[in-house]
Amino acid sequence: MQNIYDYIFKQIELNIREIGYGDMSINKKMKSYINIFHTLLKKIDIWEKIDHEERDDLLRSFLNYNKDMRNLSKYFEKYRLFLLKSSLNLFIKGVVNPEL
Repeated sequence: MQNIYDYIFKQIELNIREIGYGDMSINKKMKSYINIFHTLLKKIDIWEKIDHEERDDLLRSFLNYNKDMRNLSKYFEKYRLFLLKSSLNLFIKGVVNPEL
């Protein structure tokens, strides 16, 4: 799991560099992205325990979108159920080298 985490943030860093930001800006942006990611994980951890309205509010808080979120929250719930039935290896094969 650590390799996946490292890979995700390395890719984000590379994309920020591609845009043309300097080292100081990259450090600030990465700190911000990591904090957002961890906040999102904490809140998403309770996804299956909350009702539809709370799910909509959760998505709205991260997406800064004030319209109806019902379809998006239904989509994420279907995706969550799909992931529960699938092996992680199905999604990371060829992306993350488990030897690293």
